[in-house]
Amino acid sequence: MIILRSILFNIAFYANLVLFLVVGFPFMFAPRIWAIRALQAWARVSQFLLRIICNIHVELKHKERIPKGPLLVAAKHQSLFETFALLPLFDDPAMVIKRELSWIPLFGWFALKFKMIAVNRSARTQALKDMIRQAKVARDHGRQIIIFPEGTRSNPGAEPDYKSGAAGLYMALDLPCVPIALNSGLYWPRRQFIRNPGTITIEILPPIKPHLKRADFMARLESSIETATRALERKENSR
Repeated sequence: MIILRSILFNIAFYANLVLFLVVGFPFMFAPRIWAIRALQAWARVSQFLLRIICNIHVELKHKERIPKGPLLVAAKHQSLFETFALLPLFDDPAMVIKRELSWIPLFGWFALKFKMIAVNRSARTQALKDMIRQAKVARDHGRQIIIFPEGTRSNPGAEPDYKSGAAGLYMALDLPCVPIALNSGLYWPRRQFIRNPGTITIEILPPIKPHLKRADFMARLESSIETATRALERKENSR
């Protein structure tokens, strides 16, 4: 039954994506914030499909910890789930994505329309400079910049590997940073089509104030996210 539900969800999920890209194409010519609202609506529908087809529910903890206005958001990354599920949590999100995604027809055009922060990760130093430049523009427009500090998805329980990008943004933007822990990899495993029933928890952690030293920020960020993530994983595994 889990395999059948997973197959049905994957069909519905990508059909919903294609429907958004095709039927929603007029948003390419609308104000950007209208397109963002359409993107957030698509994300909510995707979560609805996940719930009714796969019996995967989403629990959001401590949304009240999200300050208003421009922010840096650093989230754990375990599956494709958080790349869309985090979008409705913020008023005007600008997610850091790899540049190659912006080359995909329709999908990439919308990424440019949303003014997501596209980064050429192979460029290293230049990539960090480009990311900071784009993030400053987003900040100045009052947006919430979302980055996955590890740069790629990791399996539950895997050793963390935090890259320098989050620290670079933190030092350059002069904004509070909101860490996010989650346990999505238990139910939407990395590089698998199986969707396991259960409850994905997204936990908003206490914001980190600006002006910390780089090393202090990275230590606090990693400790905050990893401690909370491990707690969420232990809680679910003990059920």
